[in-house]
Amino acid sequence: MDDSPAPRTPGRQPPPVQAPGAGDPADETLMLAWAGGDTAAFERLYGRHRSRLYRYFLRQVRDAALADDLFQDTWQKVIAARGDWRPDAPFAAWLYRIAHNRLGDHWRAARSRPAAPDDAEARLARLHGDDTPERRLGEFEQRRQLQLALEALPQEQRDVLLLRLDQELTLEQIGAITGVGRETAKSRLRYAMDKLRQHLPATMEP
Repeated sequence: MDDSPAPRTPGRQPPPVQAPGAGDPADETLMLAWAGGDTAAFERLYGRHRSRLYRYFLRQVRDAALADDLFQDTWQKVIAARGDWRPDAPFAAWLYRIAHNRLGDHWRAARSRPAAPDDAEARLARLHGDDTPERRLGEFEQRRQLQLALEALPQEQRDVLLLRLDQELTLEQIGAITGVGRETAKSRLRYAMDKLRQHLPATMEP
């Protein structure tokens, strides 16, 4: 019986984000500890990656309920596969390979991009905590413009851009996740950045 804590739905029960600091164990160290039965290590891994992983899905599908499902499915796959994980690649690259594959499964099954609910961007903004209404409104507008620009990108360019900017993965890692070579990943990233700059104000350029 698996005693790993069940991943929480980030849009409903956001735990504190636990970014690694100086002297903190690496993701790979925590993953090995968790595979050995240390459930506290799982909580630390989850705390480090939950916000960015959820944001990755939400930006892709623009549906908070669907993003919740994909997020949960990805962590369940991580839990199921932890015994087979080996520290020959960064944990983040492995995590996002699972997420990318799960997203691909969704698109193949859906055959069309789902419509976004009216409050999708508001839910995304809430991931970053409460703030003044004025600031939340400004952030909402910036996110709306960014999302529209992302929507205009071809899927393969959007994948590379989000994996690079949001998840800070290397081109080699992105290529391994998306199934293309480094130069192809680099080319897609360059085209995506150029297109974003055409659609966004200079103050919002990534």
